[in-house]
Amino acid sequence: MSEAEQILFMQIRILRMVSEKCGLSLKQAARLFDTYNVLQFIREGFGIFHVEGDEAVFEEVRGYLKAKGATL
Repeated sequence: MSEAEQILFMQIRILRMVSEKCGLSLKQAARLFDTYNVLQFIREGFGIFHVEGDEAVFEEVRGYLKAKGATL
């Protein structure tokens, strides 16, 4: 699997985690990701994120969103 595919799969997994753990629909979570450029954040952090578990990446994304002023 190429790195681009790995990044895409990670973005999808984390989007689903945010949806489930924050009580949002997938559409709401996707809108949140779009508003705060979360997909770009994951892409840029992939070098570190790919060695962490999804739970750790979720926590990084949650911290990023909170720092940007998002309410979860």
